[in-house]
Amino acid sequence: MPTFVYMTRCDGCGQCVDICPSDIMHMDSVVRRAYNIEPNMCWECYSCVKACPHNAIDVRGYADFAPLGHSVRVQRDEEKGVIAWRIIFRNGEKDMTLLAPITTKPWGQAIPQLADESEPSQEMRDSQHLFNEPKYIRLDDGGLHTLESNGLKLKAGVYY
Repeated sequence: MPTFVYMTRCDGCGQCVDICPSDIMHMDSVVRRAYNIEPNMCWECYSCVKACPHNAIDVRGYADFAPLGHSVRVQRDEEKGVIAWRIIFRNGEKDMTLLAPITTKPWGQAIPQLADESEPSQEMRDSQHLFNEPKYIRLDDGGLHTLESNGLKLKAGVYY
């Protein structure tokens, strides 16, 4: 779902330009408004959508997510701790809101202590697995793993 900018809402603050990891959000030098220079190259991380203080950036949804002609508005509500995906159908009759908890940590709070980790062995370096990959997400040693089979519990709500 690539992003697009409503020019009437954008004030040209540039927060979307600064945060875009694929460097496709640019500022129009004439009208001083942001725009997506290459929607096909969008990583769909929605960093720009979440960073925009004026809700000027929306996403184009896929057909399996919502029917053609719809609009998807993403709003981040820090006080409630949720991200709301609001889908409005083109006939304007059906309006759906999907809520998801914000699970990101505050900036600077999730710094890994890699100096405390042991050096990877040659076998680990030659492997296709990620560094220090947890065994409960691997499917190559015994099939499907679940939270219960690994002694884990799903926590309800937003937590850090």
